[in-house]
Amino acid sequence: MGKYFGTDGFRGEANKDLTFEHAVKIGRFLGWYYGARLGKKAKIVIGKDTRRSSYMFESALCTGLVASGADAYIMHVTTTPSVAYITRVDDFDCGIMISASHNPFYDNGIKLLNSNGEKMDEETILKVEDYIDGKIDVPMAERAAIGRTVDYVAGRNRYIGYLISLSKFSFKNVKVGLDVANGASWQIAKAVFDALGAKVYVINNQPDGCNINTDCGSTHIEHLQKFVVDNKLDIGFAYDGDADRCLCVDEKGNVVTGDHTLYIYGLYMKERGKLLNNKVVTTIMSNFGLYKALDKVGIERRRTIRPHHLHQIRHHRRRHPHFPEADGSYAGQGKTHERAGGACCFLSAGTEERESKEQTGRTERPRCTGSRC
Repeated sequence: MGKYFGTDGFRGEANKDLTFEHAVKIGRFLGWYYGARLGKKAKIVIGKDTRRSSYMFESALCTGLVASGADAYIMHVTTTPSVAYITRVDDFDCGIMISASHNPFYDNGIKLLNSNGEKMDEETILKVEDYIDGKIDVPMAERAAIGRTVDYVAGRNRYIGYLISLSKFSFKNVKVGLDVANGASWQIAKAVFDALGAKVYVINNQPDGCNINTDCGSTHIEHLQKFVVDNKLDIGFAYDGDADRCLCVDEKGNVVTGDHTLYIYGLYMKERGKLLNNKVVTTIMSNFGLYKALDKVGIERRRTIRPHHLHQIRHHRRRHPHFPEADGSYAGQGKTHERAGGACCFLSAGTEERESKEQTGRTERPRCTGSRC
């Protein structure tokens, strides 16, 4: 980790730890580094969550980018996985997500993604920090070389279409509850499940800039548990502020963690001969009960550090298809899934749970012990 950027980007209280000036400088450096430095015009995409300060940081980043000659494509309020996906499939030089994830509204953060939609390499991030500290000079663009901003809500819409395409079954007459945490998924999640035919019931979908993650979302799963049971719903999904993690609740109000999903997903693919190398990868955060459950059904396993460490993600993605954490964040293989699961992970797993239930009359879940299951 560097002076400003940690595991989850440059994070802190808005205009105290992370300031408008910081954001302008980040934009200035990236616009030059991926563009004028290479004799071309950089193409960089930006997404944000619903925090009041996200709009300020979006403007600051765009100011820096266009001043250095880059074109800034604005996806507006959208999820971290959507920025990762669009960065890769639409051939952007890099992507930027403005969010502090599950933190309070007064915090914010800037996450930098490379052209593959993965965490930017440490070498480049250290150069960004050097520019912030005045150790590198970056020229201003002039005349026709000055960049522009481009409305790119179409990228968000294309990501919604991608999520819909992942589902193998109709959700017709399935009653789905969503807690969107007054955050980045407040429009996307409902649109996806509506398109799949589900009867969708949503809570915490009135963002005002100051209520993101406030007593809601995946960090306060108890509200969704009650909502699902009280309304006799079939399933529920709770997201955090930028929807890069998701927890599931079954019809009885039981929490289905990332460990449970990994087990269901892994078993589903093993039974169909689709589990690459008959192996799944977990982080050190996974519960020991998951390992016992995987051993029982003959699935090999491997532990690694948290998936935010890029070189580990690349290493394991080439060999193993599934890689989530107990909190619901998820990394999948290649072009099948983006870095974080959110709706992507649980749409796939949800259809697989449903097929399993239709065929056997029940959904298998691991017997886990401890607070994580």
